[in-house]
Amino acid sequence: MDRLRHLYYEQGQSPWLDNLRRSYLTDGTLAGLVHHGIRGLTSNPTIFQKAIQGSPDYDEQFRELVRAGGSVRDHYWELVLRDIHGALDAFAALYHDSYRGDGYVSVEVDPALADDGPATETAARALHARIDRPNLMVKIPGTEAGLPAIKRMVGEGVNVNVTLIFSLDRYQKVMEAYIEGLEEYAGSVDSDPATVAGVASFFISRVDTEVDARLEAIGSPTALALRGTAAVAQATLAYQAFRRTFSGPRWEALAADGATVQRPLWASTSTKNPAYPDTLYVDRLIGPDTVNTLPDATITAFADHGTVARTIDADVAGAHDVWRQLAAVGVDMDDVAAKLEREGVASFQASFDELLAALAAKADELRG
Repeated sequence: MDRLRHLYYEQGQSPWLDNLRRSYLTDGTLAGLVHHGIRGLTSNPTIFQKAIQGSPDYDEQFRELVRAGGSVRDHYWELVLRDIHGALDAFAALYHDSYRGDGYVSVEVDPALADDGPATETAARALHARIDRPNLMVKIPGTEAGLPAIKRMVGEGVNVNVTLIFSLDRYQKVMEAYIEGLEEYAGSVDSDPATVAGVASFFISRVDTEVDARLEAIGSPTALALRGTAAVAQATLAYQAFRRTFSGPRWEALAADGATVQRPLWASTSTKNPAYPDTLYVDRLIGPDTVNTLPDATITAFADHGTVARTIDADVAGAHDVWRQLAAVGVDMDDVAAKLEREGVASFQASFDELLAALAAKADELRG
């Protein structure tokens, strides 16, 4: 597990866990991962669907909730928030010891609201108020509709994890929303910008999955040679955009007040194609002021045989060249991003709906 620590102490990248389930809190798994170098945690509706439907760990609490009355949706949030509070406790010391640098736990607003900005804003504010912990990050989808909610929440001093980012253009808008929100917050009475943290979750493996399918459909030797290159190239270009955006007089004025950068967070970093190395989306995306949120299997693989070295900007010219070649062979990356965003929102919504339906059926059984 030393590689996880080396990621942070040698390269300035924070490895986070992309998973949460009740047993991790009760059997010491999460505490062990924190001890070995995991510095934060992300969750999403799919993670909770698998956890709650896939184990009996939630049955006792759910029976108590059903007996007490209320809606299945309310019961869902009670189940989720007990896990979130447990994870917040597990990372509280790290949050304190790192001076708010890490130790964050993310929970996502209802994915059905992804294209409803005002409703997303209301839901994010309610989650922040309900949980009321300094190391919480509220996850807001980085859809076009979500951008005003991101700005407003940051402007109110809320830690935000912007999720489901698939394009360089949208990523730039997400960074602008964060900076505008910080400027708004810095101008408010008794505010302290140093207390606000943010990450921007740029999805990785799904990009290669979609682009590779399009390259194979094109079928030319040039197109086929580009398989497995799009996601890393896009992340490299995103990191360059990050470095440009969080520099210069505008950002320096905020930094002087204690503001911290919105770190790029590499999400969806398990390797979907078995032909690719299982640590591909860790080894190739290492750099300072970044986060990589890892599923359990990827943590195990990287701890065993990953390579700790700064790689995210090792070949910027090569990334630009890949980007040009993708366009030249006919891959429309804007269309790729739009498709992946639609699918990402729909996938989280489907997980949310499926779990609510399963809980409703279980509640009916318990009521007899």
